[in-house]
Amino acid sequence: MLTSPLLQFSHNIKAGGRLREFNFLRRAKSDSVFFHVDVPDEKGNRVVFDMQERGGAWKIASAQIPEWVPQAENSLEAAIKEHLV
Repeated sequence: MLTSPLLQFSHNIKAGGRLREFNFLRRAKSDSVFFHVDVPDEKGNRVVFDMQERGGAWKIASAQIPEWVPQAENSLEAAIKEHLV
């Protein structure tokens, strides 16, 4: 059960050949909990996507993102699990 509705953290993860700062914000809507994630691309534009828990694993729930984001999905999931303990 969700004890604290707000959880916000940043985590440095290597993605697309570069170390990038991913910002996570736990959100809730209806009966689901998800993380809103944003990270700057090479030009400084924000790439924004959500991650949802499916079958015990945190998965990217957005389709229109650069290819280097899904390549880092395992590291993103590990960052979420680290901060949920």
